[in-house]
Amino acid sequence: MKKVLVTGADGFIGSHLTEELVKKGYNVKAFALYNSFNTWGWLDTLSKDIMDNIEVFTGDVRDPNGVRTAMKGMDEVFHLAALIAIPFSYHSPDSYVDTNIKGTLNVLQAARDFDTQRVLVTSTSEVYGTAQYVPIDEKHPYQGQSPYSATKIGADRLAESFYRSFNLPVSIVRPFNTYGPRQSARAVIPTIISQLLAGKEEIKLGSLTPTRDFNYVKDTAAGFIAISESDQTIGQEINIATQQEISIGDLAKEIISQIKPEARIVCDEQRLRPEKSEVNRLLGSNKKIKELTDWEQRYTFEEGIAETIAWIRGHMEAYKTDIYNV
Repeated sequence: MKKVLVTGADGFIGSHLTEELVKKGYNVKAFALYNSFNTWGWLDTLSKDIMDNIEVFTGDVRDPNGVRTAMKGMDEVFHLAALIAIPFSYHSPDSYVDTNIKGTLNVLQAARDFDTQRVLVTSTSEVYGTAQYVPIDEKHPYQGQSPYSATKIGADRLAESFYRSFNLPVSIVRPFNTYGPRQSARAVIPTIISQLLAGKEEIKLGSLTPTRDFNYVKDTAAGFIAISESDQTIGQEINIATQQEISIGDLAKEIISQIKPEARIVCDEQRLRPEKSEVNRLLGSNKKIKELTDWEQRYTFEEGIAETIAWIRGHMEAYKTDIYNV
């Protein structure tokens, strides 16, 4: 099978994608962020039979030399490494430029030099900003409503330029809001679940009115693989979306009803985004991915939430429920 590199393999989506690629028989190299503790993020939680089939490379996508070393001899690269927390981007935007834009440039440059067969660059639904029409298709205008989304727009456009300028076989993969096991409390669903499982009577959240299109992580990982396996997706940017939306308030009520019905929601001011930065509505179109690949959503929202609750229940040591996880 093809030799593939997954950058950001130590992260939430990256670890699930790495696991699914191994199960499908790919020869997988996992790029994890170097640290002196020699921890490999969520890869450390994978089973031995999966890890025995993964080559782990530690480095930093901001370093072009490390990126080139990791990518040499690879047939394909799934580039997921990024800084993703929106609140953190408000006070550390420089680090987002370095990681999300320059890191992506390092991957694209190396892929061009090595004649890599496929490059999948991970985007985000945040590049669209608040929906100007729904469902949001790939022709929707871009709007940088946070430093994070602005850097992802920049990375996407760099990827497009390498396809158009150098004929690099790039696909831009744009997941809408992904959730599931191994997600940090930075995101809203594990924030709600972990507070409830910790026995909190008051669940602290930001704005309750925005809507989101939530993908279960295994469906997102399957979308990446489906896009990589289709020649029709080269030079395209493609949403992975359920084409369904739910408000944060209704989401919280549903999870509360399953875990601790007597709990109540309170607004925590520090969790509110600046007014013009809040993305008020995201509802994605999945027409394109269905036309170009064989991808189908396999998990209902109820099934995904149930699996996520079960996983977090067994891993509460990974969550700090007494602080705001930026």
